[in-house]
Amino acid sequence: MSRVVVVGAGVGGLAAAVRLAALGHRVTVLEQADDVGGKLGTETHDGFVFDTGPSLVTMPHVLAELFADTGAPIEEVLPLQRLDVACRYRFPDGTLLDVPGDARDVPAALDAALGPGRGAQWAAFMQRAERIWDVTRQPFLESPITVADMVRLSRRLDHVATVAPWRSLRGLGATYLHDPRLRMLLDRYATYTGSDPRHAPAALAAVPYAEQAFGSWYVPGGLHRIAEALADRARGLGAHLHTGAEVVEVVVEGGRAAGVRLADGSTVPADVVVANADAASVYSRLVPGPRARRAASRIRRTTPSLSGFVLLLSLDQAPAGQAHHEVLFAEDYDAEFDGVFGRGGRARPVDRPTVYVSAPDDPALVPHAGAGAWFVLVNAPRHDPRDGVDWEAPGLAEEYADRVLEVMASRGRDVRAAVRHRALLSPAELARRTLTPGGSIYGTSSNGAAAAFLRPANRSPLPGLLLVGGSAHPGGGLPLVTLSARIVAGLVGPA
Repeated sequence: MSRVVVVGAGVGGLAAAVRLAALGHRVTVLEQADDVGGKLGTETHDGFVFDTGPSLVTMPHVLAELFADTGAPIEEVLPLQRLDVACRYRFPDGTLLDVPGDARDVPAALDAALGPGRGAQWAAFMQRAERIWDVTRQPFLESPITVADMVRLSRRLDHVATVAPWRSLRGLGATYLHDPRLRMLLDRYATYTGSDPRHAPAALAAVPYAEQAFGSWYVPGGLHRIAEALADRARGLGAHLHTGAEVVEVVVEGGRAAGVRLADGSTVPADVVVANADAASVYSRLVPGPRARRAASRIRRTTPSLSGFVLLLSLDQAPAGQAHHEVLFAEDYDAEFDGVFGRGGRARPVDRPTVYVSAPDDPALVPHAGAGAWFVLVNAPRHDPRDGVDWEAPGLAEEYADRVLEVMASRGRDVRAAVRHRALLSPAELARRTLTPGGSIYGTSSNGAAAAFLRPANRSPLPGLLLVGGSAHPGGGLPLVTLSARIVAGLVGPA
């Protein structure tokens, strides 16, 4: 039986702890915050309950597999509700589109909202996206990516042609999607990985395919219940979870990870350390030695992901008929990406950004009928006082919150008179809460054809140290960090 220390109780860390405990290891999870969940956090105010991280479950089979592999099935511990409308979109011309939760109904909905033929365009693109999914799923999502994987893929000319590594997501979309609104719809999926669609690889076409093929899901009571269910499963398998336990160093003995040192000076010995923390922080702050410095240097050469600016709105009376998920598109999407990534100048807050609203119709989240607990998110540049945006500059966050509400109002979602309370999470606050540099919530972006190969690997250069979570392979988002945990557990193996 090996001793395993998991640093961080985000979804990736908890899922790794569950799998490793089920394999017979002695698992200890150390979380610096007072609660588990990491980016999948929760906040309450006067009876209003907010998820402060992911608000959508895709690829639910990945979660179901995790629970089935380690004990009672997911149906017994965590209810999942499929959404009839995956998302409502408002385009700059005022057109509204409700994308059905069932992929079979999407083409007809596109024809009805955008005009005849749009459904056929999207269906043709989805056929290509499905082929990309089939080619990339196993090597890029379900196994630790290696040089052998790259060589194997490069030898299959049909696979190379399908994935088109020389093309961007936007470039691939332009081949199939002739309506600019459809291209805007596709562009949004690049932001799922914190990326710019003009530079993100065409392989990201697998993202909208997976969302539509497997549906959009919600957890009644809030998505934070996923973290709670994973923590319960880990404890039930014998793992020990400690919150308020800040790890300040990975202890190295004999050239390999041998445990961790806590802020109080105590040490926890281990045969294996699994870091569920931002990879840049792990290599620059937690691991000593030249190998870690070289790994940190490689990460610094990549493009950090975008961050987010969040409003948590407690509404005394929510508008009737509001969709669970809604996107209010920017009038100039390119200007948004230019501002967020600092193209054509320093990074800057976007004057009229795309606005994403999560407004669950869930009585468990509000103090009375008719009220709303809205999570509002806009793409934002990372916190970078020296070379970009100082989100802690006096008044900036409050002024920008006002601006976001004004933009929402101009696009038909004026809720200002109904706001009882609002809380702000700027990129600076996200950086503090999640220990991600600058609040880059996905670690590195997927900008560039080689992005998948530049993302930090699950197996670190230091023997005995493994990485799990959104900043490591295969990437961010609930299903991918859960797959990351499965990969890590496979690398460790049974006790």
